[in-house]
Amino acid sequence: MDEGSDINILYKDAFDRLNMDIRKLHASQSPFHGIVLGRRVMPLGMIDLSMTVDDMVHYRRETLSFEVIDFQGPYNTIFGSPCYAKFMAVPNYAYLKLKMPGQCGIIMVSGNVQNAYQYEKDASSMRRPIT
Repeated sequence: MDEGSDINILYKDAFDRLNMDIRKLHASQSPFHGIVLGRRVMPLGMIDLSMTVDDMVHYRRETLSFEVIDFQGPYNTIFGSPCYAKFMAVPNYAYLKLKMPGQCGIIMVSGNVQNAYQYEKDASSMRRPIT
């Protein structure tokens, strides 16, 4: 979750695991900065994907646009502000919860603290020290 990011990112290895044809990508707007520390990233392209969020009772489905990047990262995707706006979702980083309105009330998705810790540890080891 990156509420400060203006884009949704899908890493290429996750894109490949979806068995999607790379020819389905359409041209990306432009390169971006700040996602990969100290590097300018030119996306491979953009793709629109139907996303479903559910808890055990009800669900919510929306179509989101993702920038596909060919970069190794500890995540499959990064949801930015376009995701939160589309789902009208509110993230709580301290409790690893994401709440959004659904057809039958509030949908609450919970993260895994151990996984989040390991991902952050992996991401920290990928960062270059600033000298």
